[in-house]
Amino acid sequence: MPHAAPMDWNDGEKEMQRKMHVPSGYDNPTVSALSQQLAMMLQRGHLLAIGTVDKQGRPWTSIWGGQPGFTAPLGGNLMGVRQMVDGQYDPVVEALVGGNADGEVKKEEQPGRMVAGLSLHLETRKRVKLYGRLIAGCRSKVDVADEDVQGTEGVREPDGTKKEKMTAEMVQLVVQIEQSLGNCPKYFNKKDLRPIVPSPKLISESIKLGPEALALLNRLDMFFISSAAGDKDMDTNHRGGPPGFVRIMSNEEDGAVIVYPEYSGNRLYQTLGNLKFKPQAGMCFPDYETGEVLYVTGKTEVLFGETAAAVLPQSNLALKLKITAARFVQNGLSFRGSLGEYSPYNPNLRLLTSEGNMASKLQQTSNHARLVSRQRVSPDIFRYRFALEEPVRYQPGQWVALDLHSELDIGYRHMANDDPRSLNDDYIRTFTVSSTPNKADQPPDDHFEITARTVGKVTHFLTTRRADGISIPIRGFGGEFNVGEETQKGELIPFVAGGVGITPLLGQLAGLDPKRMRLLWTLRLDDIDLVLDTFSRYPGLAAVTSIFFTGSRSDRSEEFRQKLERLMKEGAKVELRRLQKEDLDGVKSNTWHSCAGTGLQKQLLAWLPGKKVVYESFNF
Repeated sequence: MPHAAPMDWNDGEKEMQRKMHVPSGYDNPTVSALSQQLAMMLQRGHLLAIGTVDKQGRPWTSIWGGQPGFTAPLGGNLMGVRQMVDGQYDPVVEALVGGNADGEVKKEEQPGRMVAGLSLHLETRKRVKLYGRLIAGCRSKVDVADEDVQGTEGVREPDGTKKEKMTAEMVQLVVQIEQSLGNCPKYFNKKDLRPIVPSPKLISESIKLGPEALALLNRLDMFFISSAAGDKDMDTNHRGGPPGFVRIMSNEEDGAVIVYPEYSGNRLYQTLGNLKFKPQAGMCFPDYETGEVLYVTGKTEVLFGETAAAVLPQSNLALKLKITAARFVQNGLSFRGSLGEYSPYNPNLRLLTSEGNMASKLQQTSNHARLVSRQRVSPDIFRYRFALEEPVRYQPGQWVALDLHSELDIGYRHMANDDPRSLNDDYIRTFTVSSTPNKADQPPDDHFEITARTVGKVTHFLTTRRADGISIPIRGFGGEFNVGEETQKGELIPFVAGGVGITPLLGQLAGLDPKRMRLLWTLRLDDIDLVLDTFSRYPGLAAVTSIFFTGSRSDRSEEFRQKLERLMKEGAKVELRRLQKEDLDGVKSNTWHSCAGTGLQKQLLAWLPGKKVVYESFNF
């Protein structure tokens, strides 16, 4: 391999690292040559995200490939590319080898146009970045038949019907590589790929995105971005996350505005550093399953700290882009793919403040809560009682936000295979208050209770620490889940609870008429003690309750059978099966209430067409 000289950071990267408090003395790992790592990836990788700038200086990004072998090291620092592409609407093809597809090789005048890239193998989550200058390129037409495209879906029309033969476009490039850098596998969602011949159809060039482009963004879990540091350097990289992690802030005639969170990464800040030189980026949003692709270029704004959190709560860093040019193309990709598995590092989906993200309602306060007691209710459900440093007036059914950042955050880590999602965790959690608050004519409350299942780091901390001195900052109380408030006078008040979803009802039972209540509660057999505890604390509730126990329980002892009999003697209807639609049919009410997991919640909405279903949203 050619000699590689050490590289310094550019001024934009240095500024980003200062703003993000990266320790000084951090060496730039970029290699100023075509490294051995890149040479191997060019031979094995089945995709190449590729970026350049057009005649107007706008960056664009595309994604080519489908199977290994279309890129290769050519000796020295040269890279070769030979790939069937969308020759009509792909903006990178247009910028690099525009003109006629006549097969004429066009040599570049020195120093050549900038080319950035990311060589990828999604099935193994491997990627290597590259940057260089175009030496020569050409476009040509090739006749393609099924037998020429081994292992593909074959040659197809835009509507999906099969053709025996078609004419496609081939692009060939020679690029002088000046930089290469291997990247970590974080936020890579695996894909199983197969090649296909593009048969592009332009749907829209509107900078106000149409419904199909918006739908693509809402299901997207990966995209590619290119940025340039003037005319001296360029970067193409990947961004991944849970489906829909790119959010649409606005969609007007003068250009849609999108934003996405910059998750905890390797702290090189090469993309964002370039945007300090030139606040423009080109993005490529591919749909691996359908072959649809959205190309955009636009003006960027890097959002830091409180500014980022004000737009996209729980984010310390985000990027906003206002689209200035766009192309939405059907069947524009040279491959199809299906999801292998999501990255274990993906955080939960973060909604915009304008979309009702509950995290936007949390405020910094000086109040603290001291854990004073802890009671095991079932094998993994505990009731915690807290004493408030400053008494607070909260409402029945509200939630409380606890901030355990100071206790659990151990600082920056690049990778954390033992706990991947911790890298983007702010350790702020909301819990429904399960205790009944004081009435309005009484003093503010100096205690509250939560009842929660031990399912993560925060609840594990609460479960294992001594319950006589933990002082936790409070981010406030909130929520407006009022059971029965919207039910018409005289109607029944049905409540469907899933597991610990019973908790928002518990704090409100004192103000409800038990004769109007109908509780349908589905939970695991292992949680039978939670039911017994609830009925002992709230006499009369059993008589209006139907219990649906699910799952298997190894403990079918005499003691367990006696517990089932106790429930039935107290008046509860007990079923050892799942809740079904027919169980709801006998409850006559136009308004239903629910606190359950996403799956059961969706099922309820399907079972209750035309009914009003009131439920607490925990979207973050």
